[in-house]
Amino acid sequence: MSPTSPNAGNGGTSTTGGTSMGTSNTTTGNYSSASDSDMAMDDGTLGTAGLGTAGTSGTASLKTNLGQAGSHLKQAAGHAGVALKGAASAAGDEMRVGRANVKSELAESALSGIAAAEVATAAGREQVDALMDKGRDLLESASELIRERPLASFGMAFATGWIIAKLARSGDK
Repeated sequence: MSPTSPNAGNGGTSTTGGTSMGTSNTTTGNYSSASDSDMAMDDGTLGTAGLGTAGTSGTASLKTNLGQAGSHLKQAAGHAGVALKGAASAAGDEMRVGRANVKSELAESALSGIAAAEVATAAGREQVDALMDKGRDLLESASELIRERPLASFGMAFATGWIIAKLARSGDK
């Protein structure tokens, strides 16, 4: 067989001049290139070729692949950090908007409470004024009754005092 025989990339052995080089594949599948080092498979994974004594090129390729993987991880970590910063910024903005909404609602509630207190105070004043007017009217009518009938008023006052005194004395015993 020739050095580039079809069996060289498909898991067979390659021979040159009738001697075997011992380059059997450890994975099966179609390769995108037919080199003796790591070979890219059609599905995107890497296949490795057993190199016998020439294993140092496989190690170098492995180091290269690990270096690329590390750089991809660093890049992914950077993107994740940017995404987290963006999310934290958006959350902070939402909290500021929410805090402003809460403050405005509390201010509206306070204003409503103050308005309700003012209305209650006004209603209370009206009630107090009405009671004061009724009390004045009652005092005026009592004064008028006393002026019209002084003797009867004196007798009523005396009788009322006597009854209250009797009740007070009977409560003490």
